[in-house]
Amino acid sequence: MKITLTKPQLKVSSSNSRFRVLISGRRFGKTYLCITEMMKYASQPNKKIWYVAPTFKMAKEIAWSSLKEMLNQFNWIEDINETTMTITVKKSHSKISLKGADNYDSLRGTGLDFLILDEFADIDKRTWFEVLRASVADTLGHVLMCGTPKGYGNWSYEMYLKGKQDKEWDSYQFTTLDGGMVNDNEIQQAKLDLDQRTFRQEFEGTFENYAGSIYYNFHPVESVIEKSIDWTKSLHIGMDFNVSPMSACVSQIEKDRIYILDEVIIYGSNTDEMCEEIRNRYGTRMPIFIYPDPASRQRKTSAGGRTDLSILQNAGFNVKVKHKHPAVRDRINAVNSKLKDSQGNRYIFVSKSCKTLIKGLQRQTYKEDTNIPNKEDGFDHMNDALGYMIDYIKPLVVQTPNSQPLRWAVK
Repeated sequence: MKITLTKPQLKVSSSNSRFRVLISGRRFGKTYLCITEMMKYASQPNKKIWYVAPTFKMAKEIAWSSLKEMLNQFNWIEDINETTMTITVKKSHSKISLKGADNYDSLRGTGLDFLILDEFADIDKRTWFEVLRASVADTLGHVLMCGTPKGYGNWSYEMYLKGKQDKEWDSYQFTTLDGGMVNDNEIQQAKLDLDQRTFRQEFEGTFENYAGSIYYNFHPVESVIEKSIDWTKSLHIGMDFNVSPMSACVSQIEKDRIYILDEVIIYGSNTDEMCEEIRNRYGTRMPIFIYPDPASRQRKTSAGGRTDLSILQNAGFNVKVKHKHPAVRDRINAVNSKLKDSQGNRYIFVSKSCKTLIKGLQRQTYKEDTNIPNKEDGFDHMNDALGYMIDYIKPLVVQTPNSQPLRWAVK
């Protein structure tokens, strides 16, 4: 049995640099590369190896099943702890552990031989500078940082530049096409579907400027219309749960266009009162579809121990919700790409009456020198409500053709 790497993956893997930074487009094959790199170090005696993702949950979703599958194919597993996501490797007795950086202080005090920071642009930079850098100091451990870029203001760009300037570091930048997992036709289709900045970042792996408005494709004239609700057609409502305010944007869909025609904002409220307000306004004359924050599966903003999702369902609405939270970046990119795609086509239009949403789309910005949306000014609630709906109806999807090889090319 052997591991097969693409030429770009092999270039990264064969580097002798102690610190490596990999910037790439989506579906490049970063997870596969990470696992093969962990196996390379785990084949040596008594090594301690960590894979760190932005959150513990993400580490499990991204790499845990794939890691176990790969190690099983090689019959490498001596012991496994599902709770801590730790595997002891046969013969070498090295340990591979998956961690989350959501509580980075908990990562202190351990000497590491090999460390991976996956999607490191989404990890608080203090995780590296204040905690994990020291963990590879006394062991002279090696580090691989990898992910999709998040703008010049993000610390990932600083690390990428370091790889170009420091002799102990090395940096690599590859496109989605370089990875060989997504064919050219799919990439060209994505180029048509997405706005130019999103395409460059997500598929070409380029750093983009995040200064200014988050929803940069919203136009106060071209995106705004005079249109009212057609009472013969279904309503589609995006919903963000907050006690103050509860926010919902109300839309109708005509062919490939989405018209935001009304907004519901209730301060000091809960999900029961939001359901009542929607029924009072729109009655039962047409089907109503609601696209809430996926946190509604667990979140409870009303009394009685009921989840927000169960309240919406019991109120008789058709609820459409994903099983897990979309990445904030995916949600924003989905909205921007429908506000205006790379061909100049617009698919989201907002009624003049939706003043809160218009103000939010115009004014919400990123926190200074980051790609993190600023929520302090209160422009985020209605934007988030719109984002949950768009991410469900028109998500950013990269299809990997059936003809493509499996992620595990083990022979």
